[in-house]
Amino acid sequence: MCGACGTAHRTWYDRRRRRVRDLPCADYRIYLDLEVRRVDCRRCGAVKRERLDFLVENALHTKRFARYVGRRCRAGTIRDVAAELHLNWQTVKRLEMDYMREQLRRVGTPGPKVVGIDEISIRKGHSYRIVVSDLERRRPIWFGGEDRSEASMDEFYRFLGEKKAQRIRLTVMDMWKPFRNSTTKNAPQAAILFDKFHVMKHLGEALDKVRKGEYARLEGRRRHFIKGQKYTLLSHPQNLTGTARKNLKLLLAANKRLNTAYLLKESFGQLWDYEREAWARKFFENWRAQLKWQRLKPYEKFAEMIERHWDGIAAYCQPENKVALGFVEGLNNKIRVIQRRAYGLRDEEYLRLKILTSMLPPI
Repeated sequence: MCGACGTAHRTWYDRRRRRVRDLPCADYRIYLDLEVRRVDCRRCGAVKRERLDFLVENALHTKRFARYVGRRCRAGTIRDVAAELHLNWQTVKRLEMDYMREQLRRVGTPGPKVVGIDEISIRKGHSYRIVVSDLERRRPIWFGGEDRSEASMDEFYRFLGEKKAQRIRLTVMDMWKPFRNSTTKNAPQAAILFDKFHVMKHLGEALDKVRKGEYARLEGRRRHFIKGQKYTLLSHPQNLTGTARKNLKLLLAANKRLNTAYLLKESFGQLWDYEREAWARKFFENWRAQLKWQRLKPYEKFAEMIERHWDGIAAYCQPENKVALGFVEGLNNKIRVIQRRAYGLRDEEYLRLKILTSMLPPI
């Protein structure tokens, strides 16, 4: 049967010998030597090669070998896998990309109800791409855009389609306005929830500004306790041990303003523990009232920002919105590991496939 026109007419056929690569056994590389028929179709004039189910399309490797290469590349670099299997690195890359495309084909088109939106930097010079994740299935579903603009965010909703966009009930994002505008326009029924980790990042930046202000205000030996303690202040106290914990105690005892700012930073995390918006609002008002007479200008600006974005923070109080807020940040860390392991990725399509399949099971 001719694959081009579907006719069963054959004028001639011959047999060509084909040597293909299969999985190695112990210290031996395995090759299969087989005959493949070539068929000439009388109707369309095309010459077609016999298709064998256990071979990949280019007939240089078996499917079993190709999938083995793809599985190995999930844990190792292309260069390491190529050296181990005595292959060209471009061959390994091509086989891995075919493997990842097959993974995506098997999971099908996404239809998320809860999505997480964030941006990643793909190279120096403020070059960003948007990553969208399905927070219920805990996997990335889209990578693209030209930057982190509203137009780039609109591309995701076009990819999803109007019907599936209307099924989204919750979107988790940072307080970047273009993301919010695009979501409001394309999925108006979806509630918007601002990611806790990005909110706390802004508070950490406010604390660091207080630290820098105190370092500039003080002189002489009183600066000694502040210098080099940025990450000690920003870290959670349970994560500090030994010298770092001792330095934190000395710093908070030596500087009253930093002690107040640190305690306010640690207590603010309780905002996400409340199950009713009225209780969360009362907590925030009490927290904000503590800033009076403290001369903590960065904290006052932070409180004003929270006030402007209150609806997106209070949305977490709804029981149906209790989702895993740490997944988006964890995915960002995983992406940075992928980029560092490859010493940077210039092939954006390869990076897209690596990100979209990073949480999928092997095949």
